[in-house]
Amino acid sequence: MQDIRAQRQQTVEGGRTIIREQDRVIVVDPSGQSFIRHDEDDRFRYGARNVQVLREGADTRTVMVRPDGVEIITVTGPDGGLLRRIRRGPDGREVIIIDNSYRDPLAVGGFYIDLPPPVLRIPPDRYIVEADVAPPELIYDTLMAPPVERLDRRFSLDEIRYSPAVRQRMPSIDLDTITFDVGSADISPDQAAKLQVIADGLNRAISRNPREVFLIEGHTDATGNDVDNLSLSDRRAESTASLLTQQFQVPAENLTTQGYGDQYLKIPTDGPERRNRRVTIRRITPLLTGDAGPPR
Repeated sequence: MQDIRAQRQQTVEGGRTIIREQDRVIVVDPSGQSFIRHDEDDRFRYGARNVQVLREGADTRTVMVRPDGVEIITVTGPDGGLLRRIRRGPDGREVIIIDNSYRDPLAVGGFYIDLPPPVLRIPPDRYIVEADVAPPELIYDTLMAPPVERLDRRFSLDEIRYSPAVRQRMPSIDLDTITFDVGSADISPDQAAKLQVIADGLNRAISRNPREVFLIEGHTDATGNDVDNLSLSDRRAESTASLLTQQFQVPAENLTTQGYGDQYLKIPTDGPERRNRRVTIRRITPLLTGDAGPPR
């Protein structure tokens, strides 16, 4: 983190504090709320034989061609934010994996949505599943579980990323089979092998539906400052997604990542706690598509 801190540049724009790292931007609102953004294209470049960056009016289209001829197309807006993510096969057929340009008519204001917590109708240990004790079939069932409450509309990726009450509509898996050293986003080789069951479940789900999207969330413990923790947690999520692709062949484009720093502690303590230095994964496809979920 010391090298990352040294590269940071800080400005104030529109009342917000903007902290730019080499590969990330952290935004701190006057209220003290903060979030982090980063470009996922670097993760998609793994194994690509050719990369083209094209301008389409105010938008940018990045096309990455893999050795098998599959193209991953990322369309971003003038501010660098994701608009669409598309997979095009050698036969020219396209699958729109994420359409982040969509705004529901019921959406009001920015990307933060204040919803009441969901009312659980499933056991708590089926809502947040601990990967280290869960059998493979439970891992898969959790990855494919419907929303725990009926959805009234579909949500953009940004609404999902930045609104905890939206994400809480989906069950999650705590990947407590891997944890991180203090200040580190590295996954040791002995822990990497423990992701096999998760990768098998992801690949099975994506084989069943190529449009599935899974959010990998990074977390830290409460030591350190908020900016460092946001950056570190985002890198932990990215490290996990990269490993799932490079070692277990989970398609990179079906994964998206986001860091949350120490906002959602698993163990409520201000001290160092290994169980808080973790990643969580949940399926967000129903949130993106508006699949209603169970009846009321």
